[in-house]
Amino acid sequence: MRRIPVAGPWITEKEVAYVADAVQRAWYQDSNTYIDRFERAFADYIGVRHAISLPSCTSGIHLALAGLGVGPGDEVIVPDITWIATAAPIRYVGATAVFADIDAETWCVSASTVEEVITPRTKAVIPVDLYGGMPDMNAIEAVANRFNIAVIEDAAEAIGSTWRGKLAGGFGDAGVFSFHGSKTLTTGEGGMLVTNRDDLKHRAMVQRDHGRLPGDQWFFNNEVGFKYKMSSMQAALGLAQLERVEELIARKREQFGWYMEELGGIDGVRLNPEPPGLRSTYWMVTVVLDSKLGWTKERLHHELGQYGIATRPFFHPLSSIPAYRDTTQAKEAAQRNRNAHAVSRCALNLPSALRLTRDDIGYVSEVVRRLLREGPG
Repeated sequence: MRRIPVAGPWITEKEVAYVADAVQRAWYQDSNTYIDRFERAFADYIGVRHAISLPSCTSGIHLALAGLGVGPGDEVIVPDITWIATAAPIRYVGATAVFADIDAETWCVSASTVEEVITPRTKAVIPVDLYGGMPDMNAIEAVANRFNIAVIEDAAEAIGSTWRGKLAGGFGDAGVFSFHGSKTLTTGEGGMLVTNRDDLKHRAMVQRDHGRLPGDQWFFNNEVGFKYKMSSMQAALGLAQLERVEELIARKREQFGWYMEELGGIDGVRLNPEPPGLRSTYWMVTVVLDSKLGWTKERLHHELGQYGIATRPFFHPLSSIPAYRDTTQAKEAAQRNRNAHAVSRCALNLPSALRLTRDDIGYVSEVVRRLLREGPG
């Protein structure tokens, strides 16, 4: 039986050579060589002043919240549809996550869904560039400015995506990225915090190194901080991937085009949206089925698995998962966020690994069409 992976990287000899060089030479006085190169190149690519390499995107959100002074008594707005990593750091700093509904067409929060849940306690909003798509960041920034709240753009899934010509991660007070092994640009594990704010950069540099001031040689910690650093080997892999980023993005967009050729004309089937102003990088190609077809994401996931096709469920609403569902905020969101629950119920991430060929996607699409014809039974 064919085995079709749901996610995975595209690694070439360039990445192997960079990592091997880091293993051999990135020690002693050269220990930061690849980290410095990766951070400078990443900041230049996004078009921001500062980029700080980290062990995860989650740690980037944590540092951004801490740097902004978010703490107990504060509220932070997140989309109800996202991975828990967007919301978990809110609890790390003692604040409360508020779950906003998504737009039914873009699958992201909108300015109106954010404004709907702003209260006097709201300190920040974390819009998510879901599956490589993006919300109207200009409109969200306008609302945030009007209510004097910070914006942390969660671009974990959207390296290279643009909104009105501006790259994902470059909006708001800070942006964060994931380099998990499933992402378009990977370091195996890892992340990046980017910002144009000198104060946020300084706070992040101190807090990511156990509260040591940058350049401190005496291990004289100013405060209790965190241990959030990336290794030279990860940075070397990331630098090589970044030098190929447009090639990686082109492959993602090509793969989505193949899916559109195969599935785009089927009644009751929607794929990732790309509204005017957006260039999506389609981290995960996602199919949303009309409820009249009778499929749930769980049933379709199971059936595709019988053909060796790995898939992922569209994110469950955070307000519905055990980690949050008993909280007051989740109970309120469950009643309010109709789009989040409706879209999530019948949506699935299709195989989106960078190594997939046209033939692989043809096979996946053929099985999907067959199952849709036959019905869920």
